[in-house]
Amino acid sequence: MNPEFPPAVPEIPVSDINKAADYYQNKLGFTLDWGGEDGGIAGISQGQCRMFLTNPAFRAGSPTETSAPFGNAAPVLIWLNLNSKAEVDDLYQLWKNNQARIICEPGDRPWKLHEFTAADLDGNQFRVFYDFRGDA
Repeated sequence: MNPEFPPAVPEIPVSDINKAADYYQNKLGFTLDWGGEDGGIAGISQGQCRMFLTNPAFRAGSPTETSAPFGNAAPVLIWLNLNSKAEVDDLYQLWKNNQARIICEPGDRPWKLHEFTAADLDGNQFRVFYDFRGDA
């Protein structure tokens, strides 16, 4: 059996969930679906894209657990695969207009991706791309 996987849900390590959620909502256009700083984890979404924001206490794990800490450390890199160069350029313009932290403007790269890079408050990066290898 070769099951079809559902969309992945990355965990993004942040220092403060409430500040991060505000940035993700007001700069990047995500919706805060649930959670917050008190619980150490929050779910955000935009369209079919879902992600978790987690704070240091959540990533350290429960003091009663015997296993090693879970979670990851900032910065992480998330790739967002869009459907066209126009979608990449439009999202870049929206994020730029919202004063998101843009690291690299959109352009065609030698590896056949049209992409740009943005970052959040904790230095986590988003590479937003379209794979144009199959375009005529």
